Amino acid sequence: MSPFSTLAWALRLSQSEGRSRNRRCKMRLLLFLVICQCAINSVNTHHTSNPNVILLMADDLGIGDLGCYGNRTLRTPNIDRLAEEGVTLTHHIAASPLCTPSRAAFLTGRYPIRAGMAAFSRVGVFLFSASSGGLPSEEITFSKLLKQRGYSTALIGKWHLGMNCESSNDFCHHPLSHGFDYFYGLTVTNFRDCKPGQGSVFLKGVQKSLVILIQIAGITLVSLAIVQFVGLLKVPFQALAYCLLITGISLAVLIFFFYHFRHLNCFLMRDHQIIQQPLSYENLTQRLTKEAMQFIGRNTDAPFLLVLSYLHVHTALYASKNFRGKSKHGLYGDAVEEMDWSVGQILDVLEKYNLSKKTLVYFTSDQGAHIEEISSSGEVHGGYNGIYKGGKSMNWEGGIRVPGLLRWPGVIQAGAYIDEPTSNMDIFPTIVKLAKAQLPSDRIIDGHDLMPLLQGKVARSKHEFLFHYCNAYLNAVRWHPGNSESVWKAFFFTPNFSPEDSNGCYDSHVCFCHGGFITRHDPPLLFDLSRDPEEKVPLTPETESRFYEILRVIHLAVDNHTSSLHAVPDQLSWDNLLWKPWLQQCCSSLFQSCYCDYDSEGSLLEVHSG
Repeated sequence: MSPFSTLAWALRLSQSEGRSRNRRCKMRLLLFLVICQCAINSVNTHHTSNPNVILLMADDLGIGDLGCYGNRTLRTPNIDRLAEEGVTLTHHIAASPLCTPSRAAFLTGRYPIRAGMAAFSRVGVFLFSASSGGLPSEEITFSKLLKQRGYSTALIGKWHLGMNCESSNDFCHHPLSHGFDYFYGLTVTNFRDCKPGQGSVFLKGVQKSLVILIQIAGITLVSLAIVQFVGLLKVPFQALAYCLLITGISLAVLIFFFYHFRHLNCFLMRDHQIIQQPLSYENLTQRLTKEAMQFIGRNTDAPFLLVLSYLHVHTALYASKNFRGKSKHGLYGDAVEEMDWSVGQILDVLEKYNLSKKTLVYFTSDQGAHIEEISSSGEVHGGYNGIYKGGKSMNWEGGIRVPGLLRWPGVIQAGAYIDEPTSNMDIFPTIVKLAKAQLPSDRIIDGHDLMPLLQGKVARSKHEFLFHYCNAYLNAVRWHPGNSESVWKAFFFTPNFSPEDSNGCYDSHVCFCHGGFITRHDPPLLFDLSRDPEEKVPLTPETESRFYEILRVIHLAVDNHTSSLHAVPDQLSWDNLLWKPWLQQCCSSLFQSCYCDYDSEGSLLEVHSG
């Protein structure tokens, strides 16, 4: 071999070895990057799996009552902080404009009519603790699924989804039967009747009913007496006596119940035990907040679900002395600002235990503000729904468009606004998936996972259609086409406002869903909420060229939706709504007016009203 050939061979060998070394270096680098990525993915997966979940729900709060939704006179810095550090949903919809069905949908991720939690009668919510209706045991709540995944679960505050079925201690509808380990609160709701001097939500209706009953009984007895006197019919004296006796007993029971309503219906429970009967409003929000903070403190090392369901701002309104008279909007404003203080306490305790980055916090209201709430002295006790029409009990936007704030530092966007249609039913699949639980496969879940939207991975909501029920009657449909920015809303009927030129049903206190209380529309009233969020000007074939095509698509969606419904027991039938004495809870005895107070306040939280 010549020297030149030897040199060429050596150069080729050197180049080959160099390429081999480069390949080995690249392989090592690639392997190192893969290991790093796996480690990062592992950290991220751990960070976004099994988070703590805190769900804060106000009662009858208007979307316009919060600073982060445009209010400039009520002070809500802590709720506004959720918006600054998280996502603000500006098109967040309650599944119903009434407490009981809305909360049922929230817990199950399903339209309330699927669970029999939508009434065919006039009354759409539970009124008595001794009713037999409630959220059926067959329904699967997010609390049940998270409990199965090892979460500690608690509900503190308002339940309003029933308690007993057949006996006063079967607790078939109680929160502890629906996946909660701990309960401290009210099984029904906060009524004016629960607070002395605040009037009654029943009095006007009961007076009318009593007058009608007395008139019917009187006419019946007089008619029987006349028939007996004339000799047209022989009516045994015993029959008349029985009629009088039954009428007298019925009236006595009604009078007894409503005279003792506060003692029988307004009580505070811890788990299955009544600890305060009747309920005391003294420092009530502080007590609820303290219970919530203590629950968090007991579960710093394991995942937990906390539902803090405020009594604020449902009437009867109340506020502790540190907040009373401090707002610019009377007692209602005081209550809002006290609730905001409570939210701040929850956020502070998360900071204290270094749980903020491990916790998803959600704030909402069960429906819009109850605009017809006026005190006996003329003070406005209802909230503000911003630009939106109507309020509680109606499917105008003011009744169902609610606050939707979600915060999870480092996981979801901070300071973002999302104007896509979302629903309070979406919380169910969102937190179930985060807990790595399986969504039920044996039933329709109407909610959708919010995380892709919250993290900016998608820009569109999965809700093409949302169906709005007034009790059990399909009232309106919302359609957000995938290829359009429009949000169409069609009303099949609307409530008759009283007075006519008002924004609500002031004569009846709430709007109703059938008969002479509504006006039906054929064709339906059609609005484009993207251009007319105040629902002021219905569209017509002259103002919207696609009018009939839009309605055709909506009617097809209604057909598909109604075909997915199945007959279930009506939990809000009159039989399930009425007071049943044998289901009545009483912590002492009727002779003691069911009085007890075992709720030791201990050391209350230090309060600063700002």
